[in-house]
This record gives sequence, structure tokens and C-alpha cells, in this order.
Amino acid sequence: MSDFVCHGDIMYSETVEKLKVCEDSYLVVQDGFVEGIYETLPEKFQGMELKDYGRGLIIPAFSDLHIHASQFVQRGVGMDKLLFDWLNDYTFPQEARFASMDYAKNVYDQVVTELLRQGTFHASLFTTIHYDASDYLFHALADKGMYAYVGKVNMDMNSPEYLCETTEESLKQTERFLAEHQGKGTVQPILTPRFAPTCSEPLMKGLGELAAKYHCGLQTHLVESLAEVKWTLELFPGYGSDAEIYERNGLLEHGPSIFAHYIFPSQADLDIVRKAGSVTVHCPDATTNITAGIMPAKALSEKEIPIAMGCDIGGGQHAAVYRQVARAVQLSKLKEFYEPEGNGRVTFAQAFHMATKAGGSVFDRVGSLEKGYRFNALVLDGLEDAGFTLSPEERAERFCYGGDDRNIIGRFIDGKEIVLPE
Repeated sequence: MSDFVCHGDIMYSETVEKLKVCEDSYLVVQDGFVEGIYETLPEKFQGMELKDYGRGLIIPAFSDLHIHASQFVQRGVGMDKLLFDWLNDYTFPQEARFASMDYAKNVYDQVVTELLRQGTFHASLFTTIHYDASDYLFHALADKGMYAYVGKVNMDMNSPEYLCETTEESLKQTERFLAEHQGKGTVQPILTPRFAPTCSEPLMKGLGELAAKYHCGLQTHLVESLAEVKWTLELFPGYGSDAEIYERNGLLEHGPSIFAHYIFPSQADLDIVRKAGSVTVHCPDATTNITAGIMPAKALSEKEIPIAMGCDIGGGQHAAVYRQVARAVQLSKLKEFYEPEGNGRVTFAQAFHMATKAGGSVFDRVGSLEKGYRFNALVLDGLEDAGFTLSPEERAERFCYGGDDRNIIGRFIDGKEIVLPE
């Protein structure tokens, strides 16, 4: 791995609410890590290779903590339906096709390529109940050096017959997945009960035992809609909240816990998530498409609930998590307008933090360009109109609102430049 220097405008999240901007500066990369950022390049680094991007904007690569990789080819389809109709008419039949490895390889290869194209180098992904297909995605991500959690989905009740596992088989195949993939590098397995209504209490208990045995984390959906909350507590009458199901069954103690959507939390949900240090995931497009609601992101942030970002393919229609940065700001304005009490607007800086540093926090030193972080980064350009200049913050904002992968002129993972296939 070569050491080098990047020159350009540099920007990353210093805090949840503040962006750090270093214009016309030099970022030194050594052994794949950020050594430092300098206004003037120190003499000791002047013999290193220089990648001069001029006014190019260097930012951290994006982190997406909620992706249904198996739903990639159905993105933007059936978006006029509500959640349960969409699942039954589109999603479940689509997921059943992953019993075919030819089909799975075709889809998952496209997923990996598209994430790299859109600058998402760190992700947490759902697969399906199918072991071999899940194994393929795991290795496809690892082969590209990406940082990821991959979970074989668990479903043993309230699911179509063709996707419903027995409790015993679900636990057996999950343990096999954990045993064969743990400790393999930048990609790690994660427990993935789809959501509480599709998982029996014995399955939850068994998953908790596997979490303790293999020291692994959890990803699932939590309090996504009012109908889901009501149904969950009817199915689990001995529990006081959705989050309590995971807490009491030992699923929050042995690794990162990632809760997608988190739109209608009770006080008990808030207390459990805060105590466990869980990360919630804002998925603006998806929750709009299925009319689940709008995450109270500003209010949750003020309550010190960590919030990351997710595209939620295929509930969301596009794999670019940077577009969710813009949507998060837009939806917070609607939330404040229609529900002014207790809700405020999310700033661009806060939304950018969700998609970079907050999401990166569940991995190892990614999501920022501070000294000691891995140089997992993007270089952006082509965001200014002829005769007009924008600040680094304005260029980043324009990219999230109106840019696309053509504006990404450089991609780096662990200091290695990534070249995409034509």
C-alpha cells in the first residue's frame, strides 16, 4: 500500500452539528490511514506522490446502515402501495427467487457495483432466508474491500409459506452463517430477525443465545409504523415495548444494534435504545413511499439518540445514500410544519453527519477524515456553474440535492484507489 498526499478542499463532520472545512489543503495518507491535514505540506512529506485535485472536494465515503440487497431490482416499483401490500405483492415473491444461485449472483453483483459507484463503502445489509445466496453477498463485498455487516434473515411466523422457516432450521442456518463468517475481515455477520412480527419468541431467545456465543450484533426494523407497533405488542403480550423484545432476549449486549426507521418510539423504546448505545437509521425515501411516517430526527438527536442514514432499497428508490441527506432535511421541514410541537428542522450538517460519521461509527475508524481514520474517501467535482464559485459546504450540499455518481471523480478504500468497471 503506497503513501501519498491529496490536495484539494477537504470537508468532514467535526461534531453532530458542525462541519470541519479545510480549503486548499493537503491530506497525508500513510498505510491507508489519515496522517493529518495541513494548510502547507510539511517538508518531510514533500517527496510523496501528490494527487492534486485542485478545487476538488474530498469528503468521507458514505455509510448506509439499512439496505435490503435482495430488493435491489424492485426499487422504484410498486411505490403506490402501502407497506403490507407492497411486501406481499412485490417483496416476498422477489425474495423467494434467491433460492436460485444464478439469480442471486446476478442481483448481488449489481448491488456491490452500484454501492461502489454511489460512494457507499460501508453498509449494513439484509439478504433473505437463503444461506448460499447470503454467503455469496458476504464474499462479494469482502472481495472489494468494503466494510459491511451482512445478515441472513430470520422468519418463522406470519410470513408466506415459501419464506417461512421452522424455528429450528432458522437457528441452525444462522449459527452456521455466524460460525463460517465471523472474524473474516472487513465484512462481518450480523443477526437479522426481519422484525418482531415474523419471529417467534423461541426464535428470539435462540438468537439471543447465538449473540452471546458468537459476540455479534443485531439489525432489524423497529417501531416503523403505528400498525406494526400495535401488532407487535399483540403478538408479544408479555412485553412493554418493541425494543424490550430484543433487550430481554439478550440481543443488545454483544455487538452493534442497528434499528431501522424508529419513527414511533415509546419512552420505553427510547430508554432501551439509549442505554444499549444502539444506532437508529433514518430512511426518508422509504418511509415516504410506504407512508409509515416521518422520523422525528431533530427531536431524537436532542434526546441523544444516535441517528445514521439508510437508503432502504427497495422501499427506497435509489442506492445513493447522499440523496437521503437532502431528503432528511426536506422531511424535517414538513415534520416541523405539520407537527410543530417538539419537532425542529435538521440542518445539512446534521444530515451529512448521519450519512458519514454516525453510520461509520459501527465499523472500525471510518466515516471521517480526522487523523487516525481510514482513508475511505470520495473526491467530488463538477458542482459549480461556469463563472460562479461555491464554498465547500455549498458544493457538498449541491451534490446531495442534485448531483450523481458522475460528480465522483475519485474513490478510495483504505488508501487504495478504486477503479470501477466501464
